[in-house]
Amino acid sequence: MPSGLRLLTVDTMTGMEARDAELKKELDATLHARKELGEEYESALVDSFLEKVEQRLDGAVDRRVRRQLAEQQMVVARGSRAPQGSSDSWGERFGFGIVSLVLAIPLSAIGGAVADLPGLLIAWTGIVGVNVVQAARHTPNIFGRRKNKSESDWEE
Repeated sequence: MPSGLRLLTVDTMTGMEARDAELKKELDATLHARKELGEEYESALVDSFLEKVEQRLDGAVDRRVRRQLAEQQMVVARGSRAPQGSSDSWGERFGFGIVSLVLAIPLSAIGGAVADLPGLLIAWTGIVGVNVVQAARHTPNIFGRRKNKSESDWEE
């Protein structure tokens, strides 16, 4: 066989060389059963295999989520800082702004076409209102609201 060519196997087609031996065995068994049973059982065999893959993925995701939650709880319990995902990020605010501007185009067209200038003004009032509420939600003191005297950072 030429050095550049390799035989196609389940390993080379799926990239499962050493990732998951049990799942590889399941795939081999499914392919073998398909050869023996014929094409009429193919969809049932594929569904069965995909269900096993889904269960494996669900288990991996559950473990990862539990690990991340435990890490966040440890951070909060130590009191060192807030969990990473709980703080508002610049990317979220930027994304929200971009989405609202993209949605503003069809809303402006609809408002202007249906009710001329009043419709356009109502559409933009709604767009600005949603962005103001979003900004106020993530930055409570953006509109000059001050803390109560008892909440001052300077008091001991």
